[in-house]
Amino acid sequence: MVKDGVFNRGSAPTDANVRARLALPRASAKKPAMHRFSRPVALLAIVAAIAPLSACGALGGRNNNRIDQRYVARDVNTLYNAGFQRVQQRNYLQAAVIFDEVERQHPYSVWARRAQLMSAFSYYAAGDHTKSIESARRFLSIHPGNRDAPYALYLIALNYYEQISDVTRDQAITRQALDALGELVRRYPGTSYADDARLKIDLVNDHLAGKEMEIGRFYQRRNQWLASTIRFRSVIDQYQTTSHTPEALMRLTESYLALGIPDEAQRAAAVLGANYPDSRWYQRAFELMQRNDRRGQAAAAAPVTPPAPEPAPAEPAQPTPTTTPAS
Repeated sequence: MVKDGVFNRGSAPTDANVRARLALPRASAKKPAMHRFSRPVALLAIVAAIAPLSACGALGGRNNNRIDQRYVARDVNTLYNAGFQRVQQRNYLQAAVIFDEVERQHPYSVWARRAQLMSAFSYYAAGDHTKSIESARRFLSIHPGNRDAPYALYLIALNYYEQISDVTRDQAITRQALDALGELVRRYPGTSYADDARLKIDLVNDHLAGKEMEIGRFYQRRNQWLASTIRFRSVIDQYQTTSHTPEALMRLTESYLALGIPDEAQRAAAVLGANYPDSRWYQRAFELMQRNDRRGQAAAAAPVTPPAPEPAPAEPAQPTPTTTPAS
């Protein structure tokens, strides 16, 4: 909801919930068998496999955003488990890079599909919404019928949702979030993601209504009553189930009175009283209508000075008779 110009997004799923949903393998997932070798040889093989991954963080120094992008061939189990280990350590940016490497080196492996989703989640957790959306969309384009497709679409919507700004800024991202959430509910209505999406749709609609109210009040402060009326009408018509509807009806009453349309103002105040009789906005609208009625009664009771009579028209001059000389 919008409160004091700040958007409250509610609670987002944690990485633990995501890992549980995806049924991701633990760090002890199947790895290449090494029990045939002696212990020193086995340790040497493990170090040789993990060393390039460890170098990813070492090369970055203090700046963990610098990731080693050099291609080093590694088996899919080593790569995937290394990325999953970074997720457990909450080192999401490095985890995303490693999961991308799984897809790049082993595109036809079953783990490549999982790596795409984990890459999208890791970028989301790292705050890189653009790359997270790209990874999730790539997963949907390649695996549209996969059982994890609802989660990928939910992740796209969540990335847009997390970027919603306060009502004083442009709301293009908010509308993108609304479209993505609506698509999720429409395509996968029976999933748990759709249930959360419905709640977020209500919050997004409330936020968009708050934006319209902000613009309408801006026009009111500048006495642009017709423009403010259009904004308040849009709140009532498009976002009538939001928390901004009572104020929109009161503001509409105020704007109609300023425009000199008391009948429309009376209609808006009546709707407000019928639906929100205990609201403080109805009290204000009622006072406005009472004040307007008193002005009308005072104007009707004022003595009317009759107009002054018009002066009578002047009579036309009579023609002077002329004498005809005698012949």
